[in-house]
Amino acid sequence: MKIILFYSPSFWFKTYEKVLEQAPDRDTEAECRQAVVVFYQVEEGDRERRSKVLTKLTKNIKWLAGKFDSRTVVLHSFNHLSASKAPAEFAEPLIEEAGKRLEESGYSVTVTPFGYLNEWKLHVAGESLAKVFKEL
Repeated sequence: MKIILFYSPSFWFKTYEKVLEQAPDRDTEAECRQAVVVFYQVEEGDRERRSKVLTKLTKNIKWLAGKFDSRTVVLHSFNHLSASKAPAEFAEPLIEEAGKRLEESGYSVTVTPFGYLNEWKLHVAGESLAKVFKEL
């Protein structure tokens, strides 16, 4: 898995176009403030390391959230971080579980609709730690 984490004073998104036929029809728009916004790409090799990837993902999110005293997280699929892509049938449940784990730890989690292109506005804070890339 590859992730880019941003600390964002404001993040807004709106569904634009459905790209996975099996995705439910959705028309969603939301805005989050003081959030850790995670652009993620689940890779084929993550299937063999599911538990480890899930643990590393949630730890990295909690770490950055702690640096900015944030309890708000946005998970956004961004399949432009690697040539390797896991199937949607694996990636979506993995991210749902990550979101559930974070919620159980007291975080407010928003997951942008899986299987959709979204338009979005991202305001990233200026601090160096507000932008972090990780390979899990």
